[in-house]
Amino acid sequence: MSNKEIRDLTNEEITKKIEEYKEELFNLRFSQATGNLEHPARIKELRKLVARMKTILRERELNN
Repeated sequence: MSNKEIRDLTNEEITKKIEEYKEELFNLRFSQATGNLEHPARIKELRKLVARMKTILRERELNN
């Protein structure tokens, strides 16, 4: 998901996506601990995506 796509979403949609990605991240970490992780790069990708979304939410908060 690109920055432009994130910026097109509303604050509520971004918050909902963050929660979904955090849940997926938890499941991936659990899989990693049990040794069943298929795509380890997905963890890094999700962490960065969540951080990007939080940054955009914070920018909006400061601009209001």
